[in-house]
Amino acid sequence: MNFTLKRKAVTLRNQINYPLQFNPFVFSKLFFFWALIGIVGGVIASGYWIVLESMMHYLSQVQGLYVILLMGGAGFLAGLIIHFLGDPGEMDLIVNNIRFKGGRLEPRNNPSMILSSLLCISSGGSAGPEAPLVQVVGSTGSWLAKKFKFKGEDVRSLSIAGMAAAFTALFGAPLGGSLFALEILHHKHVVEYYHALIPAFVASCSSFVVFILLTHIGIGPTWVFPVYSTPELNDVFYAMLYALAGTAAGWLFIFTIRQCRAIFKSIKLPIYASMTLGGLIIGAIAYFVPLSRYFSHDELSVLLEQEFTLQFLVVLMLAKILAIAFTVTSGWRGGFIIPLFFVGATVGMIVNAAFPGQNVALILVSCMAAINACVTRTPISTTILLATLTGFHHFVPIMFASLTGFFLAPKTPLINAQLGVKE
Repeated sequence: MNFTLKRKAVTLRNQINYPLQFNPFVFSKLFFFWALIGIVGGVIASGYWIVLESMMHYLSQVQGLYVILLMGGAGFLAGLIIHFLGDPGEMDLIVNNIRFKGGRLEPRNNPSMILSSLLCISSGGSAGPEAPLVQVVGSTGSWLAKKFKFKGEDVRSLSIAGMAAAFTALFGAPLGGSLFALEILHHKHVVEYYHALIPAFVASCSSFVVFILLTHIGIGPTWVFPVYSTPELNDVFYAMLYALAGTAAGWLFIFTIRQCRAIFKSIKLPIYASMTLGGLIIGAIAYFVPLSRYFSHDELSVLLEQEFTLQFLVVLMLAKILAIAFTVTSGWRGGFIIPLFFVGATVGMIVNAAFPGQNVALILVSCMAAINACVTRTPISTTILLATLTGFHHFVPIMFASLTGFFLAPKTPLINAQLGVKE
């Protein structure tokens, strides 16, 4: 063997045995950019949240039949924005680009996403700001990577860091937001998942601090849950039992989404007509069941604080599922994570009303965990997110409920790109 071939053989052997060569300069440079995208993401999320809250404050004053007209008009305007400025896509596109297209998220349609989603969410659509923020901040990470001539996995790491920063800003949970950004991508290879952890954590911590400083939103649980008694081993089995109800609601949600999607595909309307029709339907649902309006960040607190009959809770659950389905499938922009938590909490209230005397906090958190894990296939991050958002700090029951929803989920995921098939 000549010298050149021998040197190549040694190099190849070293790459196999020691694939992760540590380069302090490269690592420190990437660390700086992960932190930077977290800071930028925190600023973007703060500005978006402040504007959204102001718009919601004024538009929430519209009540009665005017809600239907408002939401029909909002759908029409948002549809015109998308028609003229470009379609920013949905979560399927984000997952597909991260996994199969080098990790690049395209920033050119961000103005369309920002303007249309602000209109959709503030007027009362049953979808939250997580999907718009993930697209905008994640694509900002891609833009930074292009600007500074990063290549390969470094581009993907910055895009994922941006996604994690966005989730963290919304949920107020650096660990849960980081893991959610990774789990939603549904990596099949452990190495891919592990390599993305540090970028996500760094960006999330930066985003969390900036978002709290700029919005003054405070640190602590988002929703005040009933006090959970001293945990017992039996709670694990009860959690799995309650999770069956949440999982059933998850199946109903996925079925409803697919049916509504098929309806809108069959009628083939222009985006502005589709969104107008969707707005009128969502507005009509909100007129008859006002608690189904909006993405349920505040409405979930109302659900926890007030007493409702079993009949009303069943109607509310069905109305909310329909509202989310028509919001998502008619072209309205927004994500369904927090609305799903609301549906799960409503299911928990139904279980509690049907079988009184149970541990209310355990029922609620189990149903919320199961439905979200069933629909999004994110059992690990769901556990951590719910513990943070609800103040329910006993992880084990939530974990068992999440895994129940995850393993009993339909074979075909709602987010098609999670199948791992390139589109």
